[in-house]
Amino acid sequence: MIKNMFAESGNWYKGNLHSHTTNSDGRMTPEEAVSLYKNYGYHFLCLSEHDLYTDLREQFDSEDFILLPGVEASVWLLNEEKTGLIKTHHIHGILGNEEMQKAAGDNLFKPGEKLEPPVFIEEWNGLEAAQQLSDYLRAKGCFTTYNHPIWSRVDMEEVVSLQNFWAVEVYNYGTEIECGEGKDTVFWDAMLKRGTHIHGFASDDNHNPWKFFDSFGGYVMVRSEELTHEAIVNHLLAGDYYFTGGPEIYQWGIEEGKVFVECSDAVRVNFIVGGTVGSSETILKRVTPIRRAVHQLKGNEKYVRVECIDEHGNTAWTNVMWL
Repeated sequence: MIKNMFAESGNWYKGNLHSHTTNSDGRMTPEEAVSLYKNYGYHFLCLSEHDLYTDLREQFDSEDFILLPGVEASVWLLNEEKTGLIKTHHIHGILGNEEMQKAAGDNLFKPGEKLEPPVFIEEWNGLEAAQQLSDYLRAKGCFTTYNHPIWSRVDMEEVVSLQNFWAVEVYNYGTEIECGEGKDTVFWDAMLKRGTHIHGFASDDNHNPWKFFDSFGGYVMVRSEELTHEAIVNHLLAGDYYFTGGPEIYQWGIEEGKVFVECSDAVRVNFIVGGTVGSSETILKRVTPIRRAVHQLKGNEKYVRVECIDEHGNTAWTNVMWL
């Protein structure tokens, strides 16, 4: 018996869930950003401006490209002189499906609505501050993500017990090429080991400063029956996608007690398993590139996820299969 995690029908849609324009601290205008991503083969984009809820669907949505309204909300921990940022929470609120919007009622975000970041001096209850902000965004009709925890300088105990988040930003291309702090699987895995059902995602976080170009390096791939807000969001909420810095994942699942993955040319495949010591496994390229890899389950695993890494060191990640 074979259980495939991706549907056999539908189209693959490419999207960036974390981006900035001149409406906050990006260098491109919304018009330039939409044109750039659309021309580069993307199908959806979230303009997640800092503490500004942005909904430009009426202006930019088309048959082959849509915007997901959203906001990147902040909490700040400043030093005593208020001259330096010690830590910060950056939490996305992305407009949810019709059911979530209906549940928000009159509390639903309005286009252009601004948020005032909570500010703490020298000390805070970081876990409480993050949870309160996420709960606020969810009450406004959004699902939430925790963004770039390493770059944000937060400690594990300020993140690992968070509840009701949709995903952790596992790969942030912008912070990776800015300062090497864009890979955050350690936070994701810590939450998974606690039994928290939470997805991951990759994004650009593109500000496109003069120093470097930080677009097209991290994205999600969603297989969907149609390109609409409702369909894309429902697939995201269900974890029915993969996310990547370049490599492709065509299918993965379980076949006769074995986890398999089918991918573009890889030199390494990691099966990251929640279970006893020694449960995980790496498959390395020998002569030809890896295009299919298999991991034998022992029967006592709690979950498994897969990483496919190409010859350039770029990674594609599956979401978690709970066992």
